[in-house]
Amino acid sequence: MASSDQGRVAIEEELNKLTVEQVRQVKEQVDGEVGLLQDSLNRIRTAAVRYEMASKALHNLSVHPAGKQMLVPLTASLYVPGTLDDAHKVLIDIGTGYYVEKTMQEGKEYCERKIDFLKANHDKLVEV
Repeated sequence: MASSDQGRVAIEEELNKLTVEQVRQVKEQVDGEVGLLQDSLNRIRTAAVRYEMASKALHNLSVHPAGKQMLVPLTASLYVPGTLDDAHKVLIDIGTGYYVEKTMQEGKEYCERKIDFLKANHDKLVEV
């Protein structure tokens, strides 16, 4: 605890030595770093939500019988009619346009691993 107080005193002494312009520059730099951290947190949250939605979608697919009519998303706003053929195998987007065929259970496990990884990174960033 004493070393923490000494550290604060040393920082205050260093800040008192800075000119007004130097303090402004330090503030701008810190504001920029905080902005980058906020952007990173937002991107991580968005990715985690996407994986949670994918996990729920896999669960919904697993309970539907083969031959079920459904709408298949081509983009975020474009859906086409389709028929569920085999819900035991799914394609997983692993990034940069690459897809891997996995079983339904492996797909769910992949999503859960990604969610756990993103939450751990989110927690590390919040600590910073």
